[in-house]
Formats: sequence, structure tokens, C-alpha cells
Amino acid sequence: MLLPFPPSLPTELAETITTRGFTELTKVQSAVAEATSLTHDLRVSSQTGSGKTVAVGIAIGRALLGEGPRSAGPAQRSPTVMLLTPTRELAAQVQIELEWLLSKVPDSSVDVVTGGTSVVMERKRLARGPRVLVATPGRLLDHLTGGGVDGGAVQTVVLDEADQMLDMGFRDDLEAILQKLPARTRTHLVSATFSGEVERIAHKYQTMPLRVEGSPLGQANRDIEHVAHVVEMRHRFDALLNILLLNQAAPSDGGEGRALVFARTRADTLEVAERLQQLGIAAEPMSGDLAQAQRTRTLKGFKSGQINTIVATDVAARGLDVEGVGLVVHLDPPTDPDTMTHRSGRTGRAGRKGKSILLLPPQARRRVERLLQAAKIQATFEPVPSPDKVLKAFHKLHRRRVYDAVQKVEEAAQKEAEAGGSTNPPSEVRVLAQKLVQEKSPELVVFGLLSLLELGPPVQPREIANAFEHHSGGGGRDRDRNWGPPRRFPRNDREEGGNREGPPRSRFQERAPASPSRDHAPRNFNGHGGPRNAGGPGPSANTAPRRPWNAAGTKPSKPDGGFKARPHGEGASRPGTGEPRKDVSKWRR
Repeated sequence: MLLPFPPSLPTELAETITTRGFTELTKVQSAVAEATSLTHDLRVSSQTGSGKTVAVGIAIGRALLGEGPRSAGPAQRSPTVMLLTPTRELAAQVQIELEWLLSKVPDSSVDVVTGGTSVVMERKRLARGPRVLVATPGRLLDHLTGGGVDGGAVQTVVLDEADQMLDMGFRDDLEAILQKLPARTRTHLVSATFSGEVERIAHKYQTMPLRVEGSPLGQANRDIEHVAHVVEMRHRFDALLNILLLNQAAPSDGGEGRALVFARTRADTLEVAERLQQLGIAAEPMSGDLAQAQRTRTLKGFKSGQINTIVATDVAARGLDVEGVGLVVHLDPPTDPDTMTHRSGRTGRAGRKGKSILLLPPQARRRVERLLQAAKIQATFEPVPSPDKVLKAFHKLHRRRVYDAVQKVEEAAQKEAEAGGSTNPPSEVRVLAQKLVQEKSPELVVFGLLSLLELGPPVQPREIANAFEHHSGGGGRDRDRNWGPPRRFPRNDREEGGNREGPPRSRFQERAPASPSRDHAPRNFNGHGGPRNAGGPGPSANTAPRRPWNAAGTKPSKPDGGFKARPHGEGASRPGTGEPRKDVSKWRR
């Protein structure tokens, strides 16, 4: 929802927003602009992608205009505004937004300090005296403690994505930072959701807070279509592949087919991205384990279109604002409604449409339904895209590209004819085209050219067993009686009937064919594999019979290389001394 500029919006900010190409404000931006008091602390809550960063920038700009330029020289000038974010990427994005928004405000230089970068270079930049400092909590506390920045003049503090910073364990750092800012008069909190922990922080550090709501919970996903696919865990990667291929051929937002995949762990992000790369999908991981330079390159490639898929953890992707992300895939279902809201909010931003897809195992459907209900999200349960659907989408895409190319050539020829013909000699391509049409049938020429085009996806889509049909029913336990009990991820190949040797298989690795000797050989009463009606236990291909105990009822000695059992009875001498040992009646290993 867009609104015209309110009269209370400062002229300097209105000019920069208009220069940027915007003629209206979002609801949360208009609400902050209409808050006439400069002394109130703000609690800003609004849907993801609604322009909260610009809303905070409006509050900061009004405060700077009210304070006026600083009078001291550049070497002695200290920041008067500090804005804290949970991640480095969000801090960099906030800096970019504030720089253009505050460009016409006098003495409003903006800088950023985050972990993973050179402390020495940051101190050199801080010596220039930025007015607004954007930072992550850990690095800012280091600079405040080490003397890199003086917090004595800070009057405005903004905690952006406050709930995420608390979830990441920054509570102690935040309290230590706020204690080092004695001149603080305004403390603003910004988040799409306000949990109980955030409310406690707000009550402790805010004075006369003013609530600013852009949209209540439940309206955060109006522009996002939510879809859930029930799929067995062993088919989850295949389902992801089909979803990404379909998004490339028919993007959810009609854009460039960018997708953001959320995985549970950092190891999963690396593994899934690597497997997608091997199959021809331009994917990269993003997690806290990666160096900052690599994360910056990944984000830059994602924005430029060189990378169309990022596999990320919740923390690494928090606050990412990349234009054209039309699809979000939850490879692992979120654990709480707030995480669901923030994940899905990476798409459908600034009035654009988006799609959020949940992949969930059959046994988790009831839990996911309760989570969606708590988040006030209406999701549609559908089968995973089939290979036929993916291939048809790619054929349609390439037909559209062929028609577009022919249309462009026709328009160029028409313009050339209207200009009285070209004075340049015909190009080699046109000469070849004329020769082909003269010598061959036009139909054969077109058929030959189209056969050279790649009309299919980079990799063939996968056929997936449809678990949706078995688990879309009503009451009772959410599991068909033929499916058996839910299975956890196998720890290694031994649990899946493979060899006992070799490294453990990953959660996303395709299942190898099971050994017939283990999976199909009948088992007798004592558990050993062997022929049916065999007289005794017969060893299988992968299992050797256990060593029996000896006739005396004791274990035999282990073979060479292991520990050997030795008796220590009365009369046995101590090695090297000849002295008798004490009476020890038990065997010792």
C-alpha cells in the first residue's frame, strides 16, 4: 500500500526519495514520517519487504536535521547515530540505503564496521568522523572497548532486526553497548516480529515508546503464494531440483528466476550447493563459516544474475534485500512462526509477487500445519512438479525466445525499409540466410536451425514418488498404514544395507541399490542370514558370524594386534621381579 508524501516529511528527504524514482511512501514509512515528536522511542513493526530501512532512515534524517551539523573538526567528531544489525550483509545494505537517503542532509556521512574485515582499515575510516555508524554488535563493542570509536556523543541508537540479534546470542553485547552510550536519548527497535524477549529489552531501554505498525502479523505475506510439498526425505533433493528447474523456465514473479534455498546447517548449504553445481545449476552457499570476501562475491553475483540460486542458513540470509528473488524454498521446515515469516519475506518485496515452497516429510505435516496456523499463513498442499511439467515449461520458454528473436529481426528490417534501405553491404549472416532460402526449403532451414537450439533443461528432471497422495487425508495419524514408521536420516551406509566400509553417506546423497544378500535374504531365528531351512547359521555377504566362547565359558584371546587376555591368579609372578602377585580371581583384559 503506497501513500503520498505527508507534509511532515522533511524537504531534504522528500527530494532524495523523489530523485530515487519514488513518488509515494509505504504505510510504515508514512507512519514514521507522521510521528512529529523527536523525543519518542520508536517500536517499528511491519511486514518484511515493506521498506522498514527507509522508514528508519526517515527517523534518523529528522533527528540529524534537528541536531544540526557538528561543530568540531573532523578528527574530533564522533558519531551521533549508531545502527546495529545482526549480519554483515544487512549492515552493508543498510549503509547503501542510508547514504542515498541522507545525501542532502548536512553532515550525514555514513560508515559501516562489521566482523570479518580489517580492524586497522576500519579504524582509519572511523578517524574521519562519520556521523552515522552502522555495525554488527560484536565488532562495535570491540571498537568501543578498544578506543576505536567514542560513544559519548551518540544520541540515537537503532536496533534493526532486534529479535534475530537476541536469537544469535547478542544480548550481553547489546547491553554492554548501550551502557557505553551515556548521552543516548532515543532508542529505536525495528523488526517484522516482536517476541517476548524483544519486548523485555524494549521495556528496559526505551522511554515513552511510540508503536509504529506498518502491517499487523498475518498481512506480512499478502504478495507471497505459499505452497507445501509432502515428500519423503530420500526424495527431497530430487524435489528441490525439479522446483528450481521449473523456476528457471517459468519464474514465479516473471523475472530472472532467482531462488533462495534455506537449509538447516552450514554443512547442508555447502553440500546442496555443490550437488546443484554438478548438475548445471548456478548455485552458491552462504553461511557464517565462509569468509566475508566470499560472501560478498556470492551476493554480488546473485544480484548481477551470474548466480541464480543461493543455499543459505537462516542467519546468513536474514535481512537480504535482493531485487528479483521470486522463489524461496524451505529445504528444512522452519522451527517457529517468526522464522517462517522472515524466510518467506525474502521474496514478494516492495509490492512484487513471490512464491514460498515448503518441503516437509509426511510425519511432519501436522506440526507444519500448526506452524502455518500460528503464522497466519494459508498454504496450498500440492504434489511436487513432475518431469513432464518441467519439460513443457522449458519447451514453452524456448518457443517464446525463438518468436522474440524473429520479432526483433522483423522490427529491425522494417525500420531499415522505412529509412530507405541500408547503405552498408549485407552482412555475412544475411548472405548466408539468402543462400539457404534459395537452395533449400524454408521449412527445412527453420527445422535445421531449431534443432541446434537447446530446448531442454540443463539436467533432466527427476521422477519422484508422490507422497502427497498418501498423506493428504483428514483425521488420524498423518501416515498411511503402508508407509511404515517415520525414518530418521541414516547415520551411515550400514543402516541402509550397504557396505560397512567407507565414509558415511550425507543426508542428500542419492541412495545406492541395496545389497541383495542383506535386504532380500531370509533370516532364521538367530538373526544370521542364510538359506531358508539351513541347518545352522550361514554368514551373509556383509556379515561374518561372531566368535563363539570356548568350552570353559570364557572369551578366547584376540588375534595379534589387539589386547590379549592374561590370567592373574595366585602364584603368578610380577614381570621382571619374581615376586608373587596378589590373588586376583578374575580375568583382566
